[in-house]
Amino acid sequence: MTQKKDGLLARVNFPLYTVQMLTSRHVLVGGGGGSSKTGVANGFEVFELSHNGEKFVAEEVIRHETGRCVVMNCATYSDSRHSYLVAGQESHCQLYRVKSELKSGEEVIETIGDDTTLRNRKEKTIKKEEVPNGLNKKLTFAFKAADSIQTDYNKEEPVQRVVRISKNGKIMATGGTDGIVRLWKFPSLEKYGELKVHTKEIDDIDFSLHDNYVVTIAKDGLGIVWDYIKKKQVTELKWSQPNGSKYLYKRSRFGPIEEDKGKSALYTLANPTGQPKKQKSYLQRWFPHENSLNKFVPIDESLAALAVRDDGRFVAVGTMFSGSVLLYIAFSLQKVLHIPAAHSMFVTGLEFLPVVSDQHTITSVSDAAVVSISVDNQLCIHSLPYRSSIPTWIAISVIVVTLFFTFLLCSYLGI
Repeated sequence: MTQKKDGLLARVNFPLYTVQMLTSRHVLVGGGGGSSKTGVANGFEVFELSHNGEKFVAEEVIRHETGRCVVMNCATYSDSRHSYLVAGQESHCQLYRVKSELKSGEEVIETIGDDTTLRNRKEKTIKKEEVPNGLNKKLTFAFKAADSIQTDYNKEEPVQRVVRISKNGKIMATGGTDGIVRLWKFPSLEKYGELKVHTKEIDDIDFSLHDNYVVTIAKDGLGIVWDYIKKKQVTELKWSQPNGSKYLYKRSRFGPIEEDKGKSALYTLANPTGQPKKQKSYLQRWFPHENSLNKFVPIDESLAALAVRDDGRFVAVGTMFSGSVLLYIAFSLQKVLHIPAAHSMFVTGLEFLPVVSDQHTITSVSDAAVVSISVDNQLCIHSLPYRSSIPTWIAISVIVVTLFFTFLLCSYLGI
């Protein structure tokens, strides 16, 4: 791990394609060099994030290599008893059971295993005298490979491009180069159904927080919202594209509506297909329950990555050519942070640090923080400071002084 500039958390020795928050302070990144004999590893790494009072830092927890299979996409899920990771490895989806262990040095103090959720768990308090040799305890993870299923059947080059798990953990959706979205029971990975409407490669999938919605977008230009229980189309995302230009949806994410927590908004990235450097790209906010495009904002270059914070307050965007990261207020799509050239190449993934109730966690040091990855092998973080406000006593003092000088001026002028 090296640190050369603000925002850089870690550098790994393979290109990064996917990122997930494993817990509120553990981030998992995956990627690799592929099956060719280039000497570049394939796999994923987990880093523990912390804040030292001046900046965010990352410490490597575990590295898991996957042989000749590059990890192009992944998703995680935790409930009250189990934790899972699913990873796209070429034409297949690999299921991993995740166990967490509390260690002191090389000795395991406590095995948490499959019976405790990772993301929402509170670490057991262990007295110093209970820790062998007085060493500090550390949470680490073990990944046990379970079932692997083929999820894409393209005759020329079958590749899974995206995998998502529903918010209730019952359904998994996969999409790839054959254009078919396949639904699977989770975690048994039994086939549940197929959504067939796209004619080209699937680019993204996401499940809504509420309702039984799943959105699918593909290189055929279609964006479809489905009821995945009924396996029926709910609506197609249509908008008036400027100047007769053709646009393709690149990424899609659901997020809660901050002003109405019972409903979900849908955010999409749309890129022009011709002369992208001369045409605007768009960040869009939809209300699928109203079948309407609510807001949109133009951006000067092609867009590559998208994330929505779990409370629905912020949206993050990563760009293609400059490797920049932008942060927007979700409600208004007002830009509040711009990190130009955050990466030397295009941004491949974004993830917000989760919002949790414990104000002593690393999420409390800034208003928002998002991690970003790229094929430049770098894991970075970008934070939005809390908006500064004038103390009450200063505001009162300014008002009193202003009134005093106004009174003197009026007396001098005889008003």
